[in-house]
Amino acid sequence: MAHHKSALKRIRQDQKKRLHNRFYHKSTRTAIKKLRKMTDKEQAKAFLPSVISMIDRLAKRNIIHSNKAGNLKSKLTKLVNSL
Repeated sequence: MAHHKSALKRIRQDQKKRLHNRFYHKSTRTAIKKLRKMTDKEQAKAFLPSVISMIDRLAKRNIIHSNKAGNLKSKLTKLVNSL
């Protein structure tokens, strides 16, 4: 157990940030799965920019690594183009 006021506050803040990050990470993964299941090319092309935006946001906030974000965007773009 923490002994200082500042340490207790840091624990509260970290817990709040963790839940916030989990929500954004999970919602992005769900959007990626939804995009991968799409079969209509026009619908997938329309949905791709919003998924890429979500991935960029995760990378900007250091929730995922920037290289992983790049790999995901590349693979999803290739997938949509191949439909």
